[in-house]
Amino acid sequence: MTSTEHTATIANTGNQLARRAMIDSQLRPSGVNEPWVLAAMASLPREDYVPEAARPLAYIDRAVPLGDGRFLAPPLAHGRMLAEAAPTTADHALLVSSGSEYLAALLRPLVGSLTVVDASSVANGVPGGSYSLIVIDGAIEVLPDALANALADGGRIVSGLVERGVTRLGSGRKAAGAVALIAIADIGIPVLAEFAAPRRWSF
Repeated sequence: MTSTEHTATIANTGNQLARRAMIDSQLRPSGVNEPWVLAAMASLPREDYVPEAARPLAYIDRAVPLGDGRFLAPPLAHGRMLAEAAPTTADHALLVSSGSEYLAALLRPLVGSLTVVDASSVANGVPGGSYSLIVIDGAIEVLPDALANALADGGRIVSGLVERGVTRLGSGRKAAGAVALIAIADIGIPVLAEFAAPRRWSF
């Protein structure tokens, strides 16, 4: 074994231990115990989805900067989002990305089909339409009409919410053409500036 291979083996072992620690010290104690969620997150290397300089931070319980104002959400946020979404292979799913492919890689094997759009492109429209599941990888103040219209009646949506400066996990369904998101739990989730509420003039 060359020194490079030896170093890579050590790094891989360390990352596997970090994933196990993530599950045992972050996910399980916070109520994420679904075996399929834990198995998915245990098998996927988060360090592959952040800049090289940020790899030592891949498993911390805070958001990891990706550059250009984007962040990889903490493991707990993604674990809770997956559990709340409860994806199935019958789902025609849409993921609104925050700039990382990590959540897409977790979600893709669990649904029948997955379309990924960047948050910055939603204002230009959403392809496909009539999704049974929409997951937004970030916290929003306002749900754009483009996303509400893309959700099928009876479809589920999971997103972070910004309420009075606090980020929360939200979940909802579309019924009679309207989408209602309800806050479930306070969780640190990176805010998506693209979905900020319009600022009002004050005197």
